[in-house]
Amino acid sequence: MAVSTGNWPEIQRWINQSTSLFIKKLSRNDCGWADGIGHQNGPYVPAPIMEGGYFPALHNVNSTKPHILESPLPTLWPATGETKSSRLVHYSNKGSEVHLTGVPKSEFAGLTPASLLITGALREETRGCRYWLMTVDAASDEAELIESVFDLRADFHFGLFDPRDALKTPKDESDALIEELGSFYRAGNLGEFIASVSRLPPPQQLAAEAQTLYARTHSLSSLDPYTMSNPGDAIMQISRDIEYALYKRAELRHRAAEVLRILTEGTADIVEAIIRGFPALDATFLSASQHRKSRAGRSFEQHIARLLIDGGISFEEQAVTGGRRPDFVLPSLVKLKSRSRTFDEALVLSAKTTLRERWKQITLEKFNAGLFLATVDDRVSSEAIDDMSREGICMVVPESLKVSTETCYKAKDNVITFRRFFDEEIAVKRPGLRGTRPVVILHTARPIDDLFDGQ
Repeated sequence: MAVSTGNWPEIQRWINQSTSLFIKKLSRNDCGWADGIGHQNGPYVPAPIMEGGYFPALHNVNSTKPHILESPLPTLWPATGETKSSRLVHYSNKGSEVHLTGVPKSEFAGLTPASLLITGALREETRGCRYWLMTVDAASDEAELIESVFDLRADFHFGLFDPRDALKTPKDESDALIEELGSFYRAGNLGEFIASVSRLPPPQQLAAEAQTLYARTHSLSSLDPYTMSNPGDAIMQISRDIEYALYKRAELRHRAAEVLRILTEGTADIVEAIIRGFPALDATFLSASQHRKSRAGRSFEQHIARLLIDGGISFEEQAVTGGRRPDFVLPSLVKLKSRSRTFDEALVLSAKTTLRERWKQITLEKFNAGLFLATVDDRVSSEAIDDMSREGICMVVPESLKVSTETCYKAKDNVITFRRFFDEEIAVKRPGLRGTRPVVILHTARPIDDLFDGQ
């Protein structure tokens, strides 16, 4: 049974008892066996982790089978309270990965794709074990916290982490902010600093900055999808890594100033300030959590809009159609509603960073056009993908996610890459959507110039 929502303090407690951590994004083979798919019976440990000495060394214990190397590994599973006589085994004639066997089936059953396995090397032996393990479902709040705390990037697969470093702000950033805030506070100008960070940067500003950083890093003059080998991977890196890093830096300044304001208003006694200011502090941290979740979707749309614009593709954004508001209509709402057009002369493109059940909103209205759903979500189940196929929805995903062993996308015909979307669905099937002067119609409150502020 994977760690349930609300168990983050328990995870932290075990992290704090560890000298080092091994975190892995589980492949479908790593956990499919628990649902009756395949015969693997346990996750694999990548060769670099074994070679780095995180786990005990393997030895041959049967001279008649020299290709089998193994080591006993008693393990503790806090989520179920079990200890297991697990074993590391390497069949050297079958590949480089090491198999961890003797694990609780319930920990791996029913997991969402791209769920996590956390392993901690304990400072002190506990119940005869030197290692504890947990699986964390990718759809849980804990998975989101782990990704944030350990700064797991979009292309993360596995890694080793030092708990002392992972649970604190990078020293250079925190020291700089402490010095800056301290100087304003000592000079009696805290209000001036608070005013300067009173509002978080708007999504369009962060999106533009992230796009600029990506283009500069990759020596690109634009984000034209026809000049990039993997436009989907580019969008995933911009939205999930670069922009999120910019947001966290801005959020730290904003929330730190807000907390300091609450604690310094009205009293110099820190205990009284905390007790009387608790409702305001609680509201501040609740607001922080809600804001992180709401900002991602709007930014993702802006990154897709940038690719469409730089690719010379006509589109209308957030156009109202019979009570619905698709993210993008290509080339325009007028064309979509035209009774004389062919099926391939228009398409509807929705954008959702995470799907869950929200993809069903797309099918509430029939458009007589191709329905495409762009996402960077690696947690979509095989059943949901098949349901979308029956509804005529084609998913568009980053190139690396399509071929990943951690997702359910590889064998699905209704899942295509961004590369294929631009090359086949637009350039080949709908060449009329491209032109030297594309028509771009935005129905959002921000002007088009704001989308590219500072670029």
